[in-house]
Amino acid sequence: MCFSVKQWIETTNAIGIKAKAGRYGGTYAHKDIAFHFGMWISPKFQLLLVKEYQRLKEDENDRQQLEWNLQRTLAKVNYQIHTDAIKEKLIPPIVNKQQIAYTYSGEADLLNVALFGITAKEWRDSHTDKKGNIRDDATLEQLVVLSNMESINALLIRQGLSQSERIIQLNKVAITQMKSLLESNIMKKLK
Repeated sequence: MCFSVKQWIETTNAIGIKAKAGRYGGTYAHKDIAFHFGMWISPKFQLLLVKEYQRLKEDENDRQQLEWNLQRTLAKVNYQIHTDAIKEKLIPPIVNKQQIAYTYSGEADLLNVALFGITAKEWRDSHTDKKGNIRDDATLEQLVVLSNMESINALLIRQGLSQSERIIQLNKVAITQMKSLLESNIMKKLK
């Protein structure tokens, strides 16, 4: 037994599909129904639809990766500001390269502890399966906050605050900014 679209709608009380007679008549369906019908009737259309979906998902993924890379780059630029402040205010005039490295890594870990709650070594020890470092594994929100914290820490260093005073201030900044970003519509739109 074969039904017309109009008969099928009346028999099944179908929603999402309409049939109209007359000069501007035709069959109108919700886009999901139309896509399904098109895929059923034409394998070529189904292939085009699947390919387009895959392309859109790849574009979305590329856009997210680009945003993450942009934030990682911004964090690196701010890190330069941060290291300049360390060089000017925290490193005494006569030290060896190892002492300088300890000063820089100590300040990097100050930021890591204030934001992530652990040092770079603690992260590496607990994430032996991952390549890179704690910052390479950071979320977009964490990278935004880290970038801000590097600038703030540079300012606090120039103001002469001790490391123990700075970590308290930076941790408050990290908590406030992370809370704000996680609740923000802006970050949801970026994702």
